[in-house]
Amino acid sequence: MKLKDKTVLITGANRGIGRATVSALLAANVRKIYAGVRNLDSLPDFDDPRVVPLKIDITDPATIAAATETAADIDVLINNAGTARFGSLLDAPLEAVHADVDVNFYGTLDMVRAFVPILEEKSEAAIVNVATIAAFVNFPSLGGYSASKAALFSMSQGLRIELGPRNISVHTVNPGPIDTDMVKDLEMDKTSPELTARNIVTGIENGDADIFPDPASEQMFGVWQGNYRDLESAVYGMHHGAQA
Repeated sequence: MKLKDKTVLITGANRGIGRATVSALLAANVRKIYAGVRNLDSLPDFDDPRVVPLKIDITDPATIAAATETAADIDVLINNAGTARFGSLLDAPLEAVHADVDVNFYGTLDMVRAFVPILEEKSEAAIVNVATIAAFVNFPSLGGYSASKAALFSMSQGLRIELGPRNISVHTVNPGPIDTDMVKDLEMDKTSPELTARNIVTGIENGDADIFPDPASEQMFGVWQGNYRDLESAVYGMHHGAQA
């Protein structure tokens, strides 16, 4: 799908990958972007009339319903909003695990269900779900987050099968460590949100079903393709080495 002259809704547009993707979409000459955020005051000034602020909380059905009225002209839905609670599946408060699942899985599914009736009226449409490379291997320090994103990836596979005959393509984005607030305190190589966003836009336009927008995610997915147990073993070593 070429994004020129398309209308896009992206959630979580105020920072990190979401903010950078708004800028990348503008550079791709889209017609309009609904920039979805929970708090309109948090949205940066993109200084472009094509950016339309949209108040939306993907865990709040009322704001989702209102968004379908405002953004009834979209061609592309980018589900970027998400949350990550640090902690293992054994030790993290259960409410933290529930929060990861409620936002990353159920919130995204609610968005998809709400906007499919709009998208299927288009001759060509797309849904882009931002998952993570942690959907392919669970990182124990982000146990609930990893599990919720694995569920999101599986959901996206099912949606791709269901929505293909309706001319709606479904893409996943599976970043590795990106230089955002989520990992700002972790010492590791990180890719800039701006490069990540440009690669996301390129992946959508190339029709890539699963987009790995940074070197780390590409490398890790390559290991997973060869033998997913090798990737699990690598994470095991990282985790227990850090604890030693």
